[in-house]
Amino acid sequence: MTSTTTGLEGASGDLGSLTEVAQRIQHNVETVIEGKHDAIRGVITVLLAGGHLLIEDVPGVGKTMLSKALARSVDGTVRRIQFTPDLLPSDVTGVSIYNQETRQFEFRPGGVFANIVVGDEINRASPKTQSALLECMEEGQVTVDNTTYVLDEPFMVIATQNPIEMEGTYPLPEAQRDRFMARISMGYPVESAELAMLNSHADADPLADLSPVTNAAEIAKLSALVRQVYVSPAVQRYTVAVTSATRDSPELRLGASPRATLHLVRAAKAAAALDGRGYVLPDDIQRLVQPVLGHRLLLTAEAAMGGRRSAGVLSAILASIPVRDTGRPASDGSSTHR
Repeated sequence: MTSTTTGLEGASGDLGSLTEVAQRIQHNVETVIEGKHDAIRGVITVLLAGGHLLIEDVPGVGKTMLSKALARSVDGTVRRIQFTPDLLPSDVTGVSIYNQETRQFEFRPGGVFANIVVGDEINRASPKTQSALLECMEEGQVTVDNTTYVLDEPFMVIATQNPIEMEGTYPLPEAQRDRFMARISMGYPVESAELAMLNSHADADPLADLSPVTNAAEIAKLSALVRQVYVSPAVQRYTVAVTSATRDSPELRLGASPRATLHLVRAAKAAAALDGRGYVLPDDIQRLVQPVLGHRLLLTAEAAMGGRRSAGVLSAILASIPVRDTGRPASDGSSTHR
């Protein structure tokens, strides 16, 4: 493959390096979180795609442990924010404090000033505090007292959330949910994984022995490589057809935004790169539709009362849209129809 077709010079070697780093992270995290291969791969996909991740599930299934394990696997700056009802926006973004000795205001950075920010139980904070993340998640910067501070790259927010019907939680605003590239669930472990957890976690903290297997600079380099993965015009049209169908669905009162379309393509690029490919296939789009779009959709009252779920609506939409192109670059000699 050449750069004119895939956007990747020397793609084989570069993608080999990417998959090798991803495997190191995967194996490192799996020493702490057992039996959750797909969830860990989802986290790595979002990390390399340059997005933010929402992990939603009931308490006690390892949401925070997964977030911390990823953070410790990457040798970069890490901050953890425990979201509570009394957390203030300034605790998240930072605050300017007057120094009487210098007679000047000094900026004290908040919890978002790190490469990886772990936001624990984000929906326990008020909507006002949740909204403090909007600018930094979208633009990679924070504005305090009319001064803008640029965040370091890579920058990733990994937020955990309990189901909103649980006591003491606030639903995330639509604008906040839309800034998360994907949402995943952990689910309960299988019996063998839970038994292994009893043996490995009962006597010691499994995170204590976890060492970094890569660093922030390497992740930034690999994220730049992911952005060069080729997406054919036909796959682009297919992606837009999927997201557009959510806006026209009679079962949805809020469909996917243009940002969601962009996030879907970026995540598909990362997934393709993790598979060692320099181009996106429709299959990449299809397997990421649920985690990337599901948390952004709002059902109509009638659909909700009828027991419908966004996952079912998305499955029906995917089944209704034909796939006519493999997405492979024409120069590789493969068929472009399917």
